[in-house]
Amino acid sequence: MPAHHGRAHRPAPKGKGVPMSVPLVLLALVALGIIAAIVLVPVLRVYRGTRLVGCPETKRPAAVEIDSIRATFTLFRDEPGRLRLTSCSRWPEKAGCGQECLGEIERDLESCLVRNLVAGWYRGQTCVFCAKLIPEVTWSEHRPALLAPDGTTVSWKDVKPENLPDVFLTHKPVCWDCHVVQGVVRERPDVVTVRPDRDHLYS
Repeated sequence: MPAHHGRAHRPAPKGKGVPMSVPLVLLALVALGIIAAIVLVPVLRVYRGTRLVGCPETKRPAAVEIDSIRATFTLFRDEPGRLRLTSCSRWPEKAGCGQECLGEIERDLESCLVRNLVAGWYRGQTCVFCAKLIPEVTWSEHRPALLAPDGTTVSWKDVKPENLPDVFLTHKPVCWDCHVVQGVVRERPDVVTVRPDRDHLYS
């Protein structure tokens, strides 16, 4: 029989399989992440958004935002100072204040939200131009606008939240369609013909 020289041939080692516990752990982590998102995201939305409060020092409106992440993750902790401001219209000049306005927010989280205040102001109102009822404000679709005392229409992105009380007193509601039309009339009067009101001809 032929002699074998050199090292004996060894079979290749078999590849090690992935332990069954690893996929189970990953699956558990994914499930926990989904559950956490389902529970925490709605709570996070409750604390997000600009709010209008009365400044204890000036007795004037101030626009503030709270630390929504901190408020969410400390929801079930009974500890003082759970709510904290992250911004204020009076900062940075008064950034070292005691944040006493948080008591107003703690008493009612929803009523001081700027989006709720604006939606409530439009509710039941009609457009000053077309007299149509303004739909419920959802903020995800076309937003209504305002008619300023100087006769121009104003978008909400141009309004400072801390000026809301004064705006509600001096401005009038305008629907989205009329806001667009008035913008074209103002910017391109050469391509728009504004017909006078003819109702008096049939009265």
